[in-house]
Amino acid sequence: MDLKVIYKNARCAVLEIEDGGTYETSRMYRLYLNGKFIRETGNAVTSIYDLKPDTSYQVEARSGEGLVLKSSFTTDSEFVTLNVRDFGAKGDGIQDDTLFIQAAIMACPEKSRVLIPAGTYRIVSLFLKDDVNIELAEGAVLSAYTDRTRFPVFQGMIQSYDEQGEYNLGTWEGNPLPMFTGIINGVNVKGAVIYGQGTIDGNAGDSEGNWWHEPKVIHTACRPRMIFLERCRQVTVQGITVRNSPSWNIHPYFSDHLRFFDLKVLNPKDSPNTDGLDPESCQDVEIAGVYFSLGDDCIAVKSGKIYMGSTYKRPSKDISIRRCCMRDGHGSVTIGSEMAGGVKNLTVKDCMFLHTDRGLRIKTRRGRGKDAVVDGIVFEHIRMDHVMTPFVINCFYFCDPDGHSEYVRTKEALLVDERTPLIKSLCFKDIEAENCHVAAAYMYGLPEQRIERVEMDHVRVTYAASAREGQPAMMDGCSSHICRMGIYANQIEELILTDVKVEGQDGPAIITENIGRVCGSI
Repeated sequence: MDLKVIYKNARCAVLEIEDGGTYETSRMYRLYLNGKFIRETGNAVTSIYDLKPDTSYQVEARSGEGLVLKSSFTTDSEFVTLNVRDFGAKGDGIQDDTLFIQAAIMACPEKSRVLIPAGTYRIVSLFLKDDVNIELAEGAVLSAYTDRTRFPVFQGMIQSYDEQGEYNLGTWEGNPLPMFTGIINGVNVKGAVIYGQGTIDGNAGDSEGNWWHEPKVIHTACRPRMIFLERCRQVTVQGITVRNSPSWNIHPYFSDHLRFFDLKVLNPKDSPNTDGLDPESCQDVEIAGVYFSLGDDCIAVKSGKIYMGSTYKRPSKDISIRRCCMRDGHGSVTIGSEMAGGVKNLTVKDCMFLHTDRGLRIKTRRGRGKDAVVDGIVFEHIRMDHVMTPFVINCFYFCDPDGHSEYVRTKEALLVDERTPLIKSLCFKDIEAENCHVAAAYMYGLPEQRIERVEMDHVRVTYAASAREGQPAMMDGCSSHICRMGIYANQIEELILTDVKVEGQDGPAIITENIGRVCGSI
């Protein structure tokens, strides 16, 4: 039992309640600040606003059973606040406020705040600045235009003057391609913060300029992200709601020391490519208390396709995801499929997965390359409900123009070469999946380079009474009419099972093929 202050600035603080819960606490709490009641909460990660700079606070979380958790903190100092209204922004939902807000950001000194008060601010693209905090106050909405002609374009790759180097700006699904600038952008920024109780709305479904129409067709450039962070350090995004994104909602790219706390990421279930939060070739990333409900993967950890992976050799690594709720997406937490630089040391803990197609989802394929190594992946204390297939490891993912080629799809062993990816160590511990539909787990490695080790410890899977059939893995040869399958494991070197229970399946609890060693049973 503990109450921690996991983030603070001059105006707000983020609390984390550790009481054995997941995204939600195991009981309700009443929060007190310096002895004054502020509100009730049932969220394990929750924020406190309207604080004063350079001020000491005592915070308590009190349960109805008499449990009292305590912590203390002192807010950061703040030099000045610049109100965007003083720069000409109206927030009336009519005027284009982009220039006025950007002027406030650029004029703001270090360790200061740009305040965006309540109102609807029409914008195109905004750019963050080093060591400046931007507060979206309660009731503030940054409402994006959807007219492509208004948006600048980041070129994919720009050759250096001496023709010996290159500068990458734009990106799309793991390749350096031209893209429209995001709604919020950080490029080579350090120490920026965007926080508050306000909303960023991409308006992607608007009839005037629907970003979701013909999603596979590139019109001038690739669709923008809502928040795009390229080669940034020590950036924090806290509290805000992000909704109706043209494509990926939050896309950190070649960045490190990032924090994402107490966010809401919301898109319609049928919106294309609207991943929630996709760290790509990023390191030292902390994601806590984020609620996702959208049309694609909730979190997808990536590191590019083979050109970016083999050229820059920058994996995504040292990533912590905890106390999040993933709802309605294709995958709750996904690795890949663009993972040519590798993914290492990823921990997912104390999370809820609800009504997603897949829980843990690893998707890769031949052609990602020898640097595409997945290792040190741990999922612990996860609660799933109505997840179609809780565990999917797919080494034959049929993405890209050649996704259905014989090279990608064949189950015959090919030569291991510079194009062959590798999955090493995966651990799934203390996981309960209720009301699943398609399969308890579907794990299929490459015959020429098996998945090295999968460990399942204290895992329980049950099925929905009216389970629906489906395709557990997007790979050729995998039926789309599977229902209530147990654990399917193929091409794994070592499979370790400890206290694993599958209840209510049709057929055997586990099917194993081409397994080097099975330790334990069901």
